[in-house]
Amino acid sequence: MTFRAILLLAVGLAMDAAAVAGARGLAARRLRARDVALVALLFGGFQAAMPLLGYFVGRRVGPALARWDHWIIFALLGGLGAKMLWEARATPDAADAPADGDVFGLRVLLVLAVATSLDALAVGVTLPMLRAPLALSVATIGVTTAALSALGLYAGRRFGAALGRRLDAFGGLVLIALGGKILAEHLRAG
Repeated sequence: MTFRAILLLAVGLAMDAAAVAGARGLAARRLRARDVALVALLFGGFQAAMPLLGYFVGRRVGPALARWDHWIIFALLGGLGAKMLWEARATPDAADAPADGDVFGLRVLLVLAVATSLDALAVGVTLPMLRAPLALSVATIGVTTAALSALGLYAGRRFGAALGRRLDAFGGLVLIALGGKILAEHLRAG
């Protein structure tokens, strides 16, 4: 797997976190450096930790699935992308709006960091099948998510609620395209 493909994967995975960070930025009265650092650290950290966990699971089951790995990767990335597209078209719920005091509460941010990184766990399972370099993949996913989450906070403050759904849709399209690319490469080679 090339660095370019890893970076595209990282960007696709980071869109959920960036959209959630944008919603946090929209709801915040003001953004402090501490808030930006906390969001970037938690979102990027969990986004890096989940594929690491998934990698070890994938390494155990990967050899048994090697014959079907390109189909599994396509199904996982395509499914995650379709889920993000579906969620992007959903109507925002008033219950999703944070209370003023909880916008940057540690408990709330931890829940959001875990929730937005679950997709990365599934992708981590595919990393051994893709022969992706572990350290580079995990670092790229974590740093990309941290950076895009920080940008999402500022974008949320600046551009409002409309951006969040578009980021989810963009991330979904990136994951679907990457899954399709991997499937096509394997089918051509085989």
